[in-house]
Amino acid sequence: MLSYQHLYHAGNLADVQKHALLAWALDYLTQKDKPLTYVETHAGRGLYDLGADEALKTGEAAGGVAVAEGWFAPGHPYRRRLDEVRAAHGANAYPGSPMVAALSLRDGDVMHLAELHPQEHRALQTNLGPWGAHIQMRDGFDTALAVCPPTPRRGLMLIDPSYEVKADYDRVPKVIAQINRKWNVGVIILWYPLLVGGPHGPMLADLAAVFPDGLRSEVRFPPVRDGHRMEGSGLFVVNPPFGMAEEAARVAGLFRRNLG
Repeated sequence: MLSYQHLYHAGNLADVQKHALLAWALDYLTQKDKPLTYVETHAGRGLYDLGADEALKTGEAAGGVAVAEGWFAPGHPYRRRLDEVRAAHGANAYPGSPMVAALSLRDGDVMHLAELHPQEHRALQTNLGPWGAHIQMRDGFDTALAVCPPTPRRGLMLIDPSYEVKADYDRVPKVIAQINRKWNVGVIILWYPLLVGGPHGPMLADLAAVFPDGLRSEVRFPPVRDGHRMEGSGLFVVNPPFGMAEEAARVAGLFRRNLG
Protein backbone atom coordinates (compact mmCIF):
# COMPACT_ATOMS: atom_id res chain seq x y z
CA MET A 1 0.00 0.00 0.00
CA LEU A 2 1.41 3.36 -1.03
CA SER A 3 -1.05 5.77 0.57
CA TYR A 4 0.86 6.48 3.79
CA GLN A 5 2.69 9.81 4.07
CA HIS A 6 4.28 10.60 7.42
CA LEU A 7 4.02 14.38 6.96
CA TYR A 8 0.53 14.18 8.47
CA HIS A 9 2.00 12.64 11.63
CA ALA A 10 5.56 14.01 11.82
CA GLY A 11 6.59 15.23 15.24
CA ASN A 12 3.80 13.45 17.10
CA LEU A 13 4.34 11.80 20.46
CA ALA A 14 5.18 8.47 18.85
CA ASP A 15 7.97 10.24 16.95
CA VAL A 16 9.21 11.78 20.18
CA GLN A 17 9.65 8.35 21.78
CA LYS A 18 11.16 6.77 18.68
CA HIS A 19 13.52 9.59 17.78
CA ALA A 20 14.65 10.26 21.35
CA LEU A 21 15.76 6.64 21.77
CA LEU A 22 17.18 6.38 18.25
CA ALA A 23 19.25 9.52 18.80
CA TRP A 24 20.45 8.17 22.16
CA ALA A 25 21.41 4.79 20.67
CA LEU A 26 23.34 6.33 17.77
CA ASP A 27 25.08 8.73 20.13
CA TYR A 28 26.17 5.78 22.25
CA LEU A 29 27.34 3.70 19.28
CA THR A 30 29.32 6.54 17.71
CA GLN A 31 31.34 7.08 20.88
CA LYS A 32 33.38 4.01 19.93
CA ASP A 33 36.04 4.66 17.30
CA LYS A 34 34.81 1.99 14.91
CA PRO A 35 32.65 2.55 11.80
CA LEU A 36 29.05 1.42 11.68
CA THR A 37 26.18 0.88 9.27
CA TYR A 38 22.72 2.41 9.66
CA VAL A 39 19.81 0.75 7.82
CA GLU A 40 16.22 2.01 7.69
CA THR A 41 13.46 0.04 6.00
CA HIS A 42 10.63 2.59 5.77
CA ALA A 43 12.44 5.90 5.59
CA GLY A 44 9.78 8.41 4.51
CA ARG A 45 11.17 11.71 3.30
CA GLY A 46 13.64 12.26 6.14
CA LEU A 47 12.85 15.93 6.72
CA TYR A 48 9.47 17.50 7.45
CA ASP A 49 7.92 20.97 7.47
CA LEU A 50 5.62 21.16 10.48
CA GLY A 51 4.13 24.33 9.03
CA ALA A 52 2.83 22.45 5.97
CA ASP A 53 -0.92 22.09 5.51
CA GLU A 54 -0.73 18.33 6.02
CA ALA A 55 0.95 18.66 9.42
CA LEU A 56 -1.33 21.49 10.52
CA LYS A 57 -4.42 19.52 9.45
CA THR A 58 -3.87 16.81 12.06
CA GLY A 59 -2.25 18.98 14.74
CA GLU A 60 -0.20 16.00 15.89
CA ALA A 61 3.07 17.93 16.06
CA ALA A 62 1.41 20.68 18.10
CA GLY A 63 0.49 18.03 20.66
CA GLY A 64 3.78 16.21 20.23
CA VAL A 65 7.25 17.70 19.86
CA ALA A 66 5.97 21.22 20.53
CA VAL A 67 4.98 20.02 24.00
CA ALA A 68 7.57 17.34 24.65
CA GLU A 69 10.89 18.80 23.51
CA GLY A 70 11.16 20.66 26.80
CA TRP A 71 11.19 17.32 28.62
CA PHE A 72 14.74 16.76 27.35
CA ALA A 73 17.82 18.64 28.53
CA PRO A 74 19.56 20.77 25.88
CA GLY A 75 22.49 18.33 25.77
CA HIS A 76 20.32 15.27 25.10
CA PRO A 77 21.05 13.80 21.63
CA TYR A 78 17.40 14.28 20.58
CA ARG A 79 17.45 17.96 21.48
CA ARG A 80 20.75 18.39 19.65
CA ARG A 81 19.27 16.91 16.48
CA LEU A 82 16.22 19.18 16.75
CA ASP A 83 18.40 22.25 17.21
CA GLU A 84 20.68 21.32 14.31
CA VAL A 85 17.79 20.80 11.90
CA ARG A 86 16.09 24.03 12.84
CA ALA A 87 19.34 25.97 12.49
CA ALA A 88 19.78 24.58 8.99
CA HIS A 89 16.19 24.49 7.72
CA GLY A 90 14.09 26.87 9.81
CA ALA A 91 11.96 26.85 12.93
CA ASN A 92 9.27 24.55 11.48
CA ALA A 93 11.69 21.83 10.35
CA TYR A 94 11.55 18.40 11.97
CA PRO A 95 14.01 15.53 11.40
CA GLY A 96 12.68 12.14 10.42
CA SER A 97 14.67 9.10 11.47
CA PRO A 98 17.02 9.25 8.45
CA MET A 99 17.98 12.82 9.29
CA VAL A 100 18.44 11.94 12.96
CA ALA A 101 20.83 9.26 11.74
CA ALA A 102 22.61 11.47 9.20
CA LEU A 103 23.33 14.07 11.87
CA SER A 104 24.57 11.37 14.24
CA LEU A 105 26.86 9.43 11.91
CA ARG A 106 30.50 10.18 11.15
CA ASP A 107 32.76 10.05 8.13
CA GLY A 108 33.30 6.38 7.38
CA ASP A 109 29.86 5.31 8.58
CA VAL A 110 27.40 3.96 5.98
CA MET A 111 23.65 4.59 5.60
CA HIS A 112 21.14 2.46 3.63
CA LEU A 113 17.58 3.79 3.27
CA ALA A 114 14.53 2.25 1.60
CA GLU A 115 11.28 4.01 0.68
CA LEU A 116 8.70 2.56 -1.71
CA HIS A 117 6.32 5.55 -2.08
CA PRO A 118 7.42 7.42 -5.26
CA GLN A 119 6.73 10.92 -3.92
CA GLU A 120 8.37 10.21 -0.58
CA HIS A 121 11.30 8.55 -2.32
CA ARG A 122 11.93 11.64 -4.47
CA ALA A 123 11.87 13.86 -1.38
CA LEU A 124 14.18 11.42 0.42
CA GLN A 125 16.65 11.62 -2.46
CA THR A 126 16.60 15.40 -2.21
CA ASN A 127 16.95 15.51 1.56
CA LEU A 128 19.40 12.65 2.22
CA GLY A 129 21.16 12.16 -1.09
CA PRO A 130 23.64 14.95 -0.30
CA TRP A 131 24.60 13.05 2.87
CA GLY A 132 25.87 10.13 0.79
CA ALA A 133 23.06 7.76 1.77
CA HIS A 134 22.43 4.67 -0.35
CA ILE A 135 18.72 5.11 -1.18
CA GLN A 136 16.49 2.52 -2.83
CA MET A 137 12.87 2.65 -3.98
CA ARG A 138 12.21 -0.89 -2.86
CA ASP A 139 10.27 -2.89 -0.30
CA GLY A 140 11.94 -2.18 3.01
CA PHE A 141 11.97 -5.74 4.26
CA ASP A 142 13.52 -6.97 1.01
CA THR A 143 16.14 -4.22 1.27
CA ALA A 144 16.99 -5.19 4.84
CA LEU A 145 17.56 -8.81 3.88
CA ALA A 146 19.57 -7.81 0.80
CA VAL A 147 22.05 -5.55 2.63
CA CYS A 148 22.63 -7.90 5.57
CA PRO A 149 25.20 -8.61 6.73
CA PRO A 150 26.30 -5.06 5.94
CA THR A 151 29.76 -3.59 5.72
CA PRO A 152 30.72 -2.37 8.29
CA ARG A 153 29.14 -5.22 10.28
CA ARG A 154 28.73 -3.11 13.41
CA GLY A 155 25.52 -1.11 13.25
CA LEU A 156 21.83 -0.44 13.79
CA MET A 157 18.66 -1.04 11.80
CA LEU A 158 15.35 0.77 12.29
CA ILE A 159 12.21 -1.02 11.11
CA ASP A 160 9.30 1.40 11.11
CA PRO A 161 6.40 0.24 8.90
CA SER A 162 3.10 2.09 8.79
CA TYR A 163 1.19 -1.12 9.59
CA GLU A 164 -1.47 -0.03 7.09
CA VAL A 165 -0.76 -3.40 5.50
CA LYS A 166 -2.10 -5.72 8.20
CA ALA A 167 0.16 -8.53 7.01
CA ASP A 168 3.09 -6.54 8.45
CA TYR A 169 2.22 -7.79 11.93
CA ASP A 170 2.77 -11.37 10.76
CA ARG A 171 5.73 -10.56 8.54
CA VAL A 172 7.80 -8.55 11.03
CA PRO A 173 8.83 -11.39 13.41
CA LYS A 174 9.81 -13.65 10.51
CA VAL A 175 11.88 -10.95 8.81
CA ILE A 176 13.63 -9.88 12.03
CA ALA A 177 14.53 -13.51 12.74
CA GLN A 178 15.99 -13.80 9.23
CA ILE A 179 17.93 -10.55 9.63
CA ASN A 180 19.31 -11.67 12.97
CA ARG A 181 20.48 -14.97 11.52
CA LYS A 182 22.40 -13.07 8.84
CA TRP A 183 23.55 -10.22 11.12
CA ASN A 184 23.67 -11.47 14.68
CA VAL A 185 25.64 -8.45 15.97
CA GLY A 186 23.23 -5.83 14.59
CA VAL A 187 21.06 -3.68 16.84
CA ILE A 188 17.51 -3.96 15.44
CA ILE A 189 14.91 -1.44 16.60
CA LEU A 190 11.28 -2.13 15.71
CA TRP A 191 8.68 0.58 16.19
CA TYR A 192 5.02 -0.34 16.55
CA PRO A 193 1.81 1.55 17.41
CA LEU A 194 -0.36 0.73 20.40
CA LEU A 195 -3.78 0.59 18.84
CA VAL A 196 -7.19 -0.02 20.34
CA GLY A 197 -7.76 -3.78 20.15
CA GLY A 198 -4.05 -4.60 20.54
CA PRO A 199 -3.16 -5.99 17.08
CA HIS A 200 0.51 -5.83 18.09
CA GLY A 201 0.07 -8.48 20.79
CA PRO A 202 0.68 -11.66 18.74
CA MET A 203 3.61 -10.02 16.94
CA LEU A 204 5.32 -9.19 20.22
CA ALA A 205 4.66 -12.67 21.59
CA ASP A 206 6.38 -14.13 18.53
CA LEU A 207 9.32 -11.75 18.93
CA ALA A 208 9.70 -12.49 22.63
CA ALA A 209 9.74 -16.21 21.90
CA VAL A 210 12.67 -15.80 19.50
CA PHE A 211 14.41 -12.98 21.38
CA PRO A 212 13.76 -13.49 25.12
CA ASP A 213 16.46 -10.90 25.93
CA GLY A 214 14.95 -8.26 23.66
CA LEU A 215 14.09 -4.86 25.14
CA ARG A 216 10.43 -3.82 25.04
CA SER A 217 9.54 -0.25 25.92
CA GLU A 218 6.13 1.38 25.58
CA VAL A 219 4.65 4.80 26.25
CA ARG A 220 1.01 5.77 26.51
CA PHE A 221 -0.63 9.00 25.44
CA PRO A 222 -4.16 10.19 24.73
CA PRO A 223 -5.55 9.74 21.20
CA VAL A 224 -4.94 12.92 19.20
CA ARG A 225 -8.61 13.23 18.24
CA ASP A 226 -11.95 11.48 18.66
CA GLY A 227 -11.98 8.15 16.91
CA HIS A 228 -8.20 7.93 16.57
CA ARG A 229 -7.09 4.40 17.44
CA MET A 230 -3.48 5.03 18.50
CA GLU A 231 -3.10 5.34 22.26
CA GLY A 232 0.65 4.88 22.56
CA SER A 233 3.73 3.53 20.86
CA GLY A 234 6.40 0.97 21.50
CA LEU A 235 9.87 -0.21 20.59
CA PHE A 236 11.22 -3.74 20.57
CA VAL A 237 15.01 -3.86 20.42
CA VAL A 238 17.19 -6.84 19.54
CA ASN A 239 20.74 -6.53 20.92
CA PRO A 240 20.02 -3.29 22.82
CA PRO A 241 23.17 -1.25 23.50
CA PHE A 242 24.42 -1.06 27.06
CA GLY A 243 22.33 1.43 29.03
CA MET A 244 19.44 1.57 26.55
CA ALA A 245 17.03 -0.17 28.92
CA GLU A 246 17.68 2.53 31.52
CA GLU A 247 17.28 5.33 28.97
CA ALA A 248 14.05 3.79 27.66
CA ALA A 249 12.69 3.62 31.21
CA ARG A 250 13.69 7.25 31.76
CA VAL A 251 11.89 8.36 28.57
CA ALA A 252 8.80 6.35 29.53
CA GLY A 253 8.88 8.11 32.89
CA LEU A 254 8.88 11.49 31.15
CA PHE A 255 5.69 10.51 29.33
CA ARG A 256 4.01 9.33 32.53
CA ARG A 257 4.97 12.41 34.56
CA ASN A 258 4.05 14.95 31.91
CA LEU A 259 0.95 13.34 30.47
CA GLY A 260 -0.50 11.97 33.69
